Amino acid sequence: MTVLRLVALREPEAFADWYRLGADYVLDVAGGLDLTVGDGGDLHDLRGRVDDAAAALARGETALDPASARTVAAVLLGDAAYSEPFCEWMPLWYELLLLPGSRYAGWRLRRVARRVAADSGLDHVSSPRYSRPSDVLVRGRPAVAFVDGFAAQFRFAAAITHLEWFLHAAPAFDVRVPADLAARAREETVRRYALGESLSPRVREFQRLLFGDDEWVRAIDEAYGLDSVLFDRWERILRRERERLEATRTD
Repeated sequence: MTVLRLVALREPEAFADWYRLGADYVLDVAGGLDLTVGDGGDLHDLRGRVDDAAAALARGETALDPASARTVAAVLLGDAAYSEPFCEWMPLWYELLLLPGSRYAGWRLRRVARRVAADSGLDHVSSPRYSRPSDVLVRGRPAVAFVDGFAAQFRFAAAITHLEWFLHAAPAFDVRVPADLAARAREETVRRYALGESLSPRVREFQRLLFGDDEWVRAIDEAYGLDSVLFDRWERILRRERERLEATRTD
């Protein structure tokens, strides 16, 4: 039922809540890290833009101002490309179960994103390239080889892919992520979830905020009336990791 409800989404107005929730996630992480917004903007201004863009989508409008259209395209294209690489980090049975519906839902997301981009006069929008297990090595072996158990694999997959999702989406909102922070976050995240090494305080806070996507999962479930056992399982794993990272914070 969950997959059927998601793939049934067709028109741009059906994705207004999807966009708004993804955009709120970007701004919540950016605000928690106190990241800089370019050209003298601030997060309050961005939230107003997000509200206006979501309201326009809900009315079925696809010709937005270019700055807003870029954020819509970034969120929807980031989500469209997310599921397939995520599934590759997981057990084969999980990949086989989720992949067909995920691919179709991703096609729907791309279709709406590209329509908004075209109608808004954007010449180019890009999809992110997420890491696959073969891309991420630890001690010369795929990092996932060091991880046992479904929940541990899910945490590792989430830690890698939601970091890459954020690094893809943030520039569309003109949120500046320092290059050294992005590089350290990736390196430390891999070694933490593969080898159990500690995160530096700044990277731990980054991941704590990123693991706030448990709230995104719950909100999507509620907004689209999914009542999904699978989403409930995802939410619990993400929330527990966020709470664990919260418990290890230092002043």
